[in-house]
Amino acid sequence: MRIITFKRIKEFSEKHADAEMPLRFWYSVSSKKEWESFNDIKKDFNAVDYVGNHRFVFNIKGNTYRLITIISFNAKKIYIRFIGTHAEYDKIKDIQNI
Repeated sequence: MRIITFKRIKEFSEKHADAEMPLRFWYSVSSKKEWESFNDIKKDFNAVDYVGNHRFVFNIKGNTYRLITIISFNAKKIYIRFIGTHAEYDKIKDIQNI
């Protein structure tokens, strides 16, 4: 999968150093895969949820952080839409349009 963009991970990691390694692990695994469905993702990341409108939420660092992505299985692309703390995630009113 092609991930758009690593820059978001880098910027978030500068503010939250403890998230860097878990996010890099997520990036490393995800970028080597060619997922076809949600079930494929679950094989690699048990702590992921589908929330509708092509949005997938990954728990990062034992659910300390949340990563919201849009995944296009046909195009083999992952768009990072949000990285934040669990508390920041809880404030999102309309996750399907983030």
